[in-house]
Amino acid sequence: MYYSPHNEYINKKARIIIVGITPGWSQMKIAYEHFLKGFAAEKAMEVVLRETKIAAGFAGAMRANLMAMLDQCGIPESLHINGSSALFNEDRTLLHTTSVIKYPVFYRAKNYTGHQPGIFQSKLLTEYATKVFAEEIGEIKKNALIIPLGKTAETIIRHLMEANKLAGHTILFGFPHPSGANGHRVRQFEEQKNSLAQTVRKWSDQI
Repeated sequence: MYYSPHNEYINKKARIIIVGITPGWSQMKIAYEHFLKGFAAEKAMEVVLRETKIAAGFAGAMRANLMAMLDQCGIPESLHINGSSALFNEDRTLLHTTSVIKYPVFYRAKNYTGHQPGIFQSKLLTEYATKVFAEEIGEIKKNALIIPLGKTAETIIRHLMEANKLAGHTILFGFPHPSGANGHRVRQFEEQKNSLAQTVRKWSDQI
């Protein structure tokens, strides 16, 4: 596990919370670049951390895949915005991006995928996933829509739900991980799309 500054900022008024497994190498690199740039410009630390979060959160090709699926789930209509791309631009105040493991984890010089070891096989990873992450979500205004990306993040979310640590929020289960490495994401999404859209509509009626 390595430190990266981009998950320090918490958007407490977010309506959408997108949850990955752990930041990857590319996100970590972008985070440090933006943090050092902001620090050199002598900006306030909160501003530096917020701008670092915005720059690094689900950066790269994964973001395009993610936005396409969010659009098809009806997220823009529920928030009255001009497409899910707005969440990463002019309507960024509606979005909080994070990971069940706050800091980057690598296994054999590759991004950690939630396996080898499994999160619950590691005391350190379990601590971050079940305590640190839960405390972070606890700071966010109630009835946000939490979107866990892929099965590993979803497993942690279900565990926290059963422990009553995510009370007051709506969970969008069944959302595939948008990484290009997930070659089955298109099929997985098509199978879940109607169910996902229905959950989004129900959540939208409550906010």
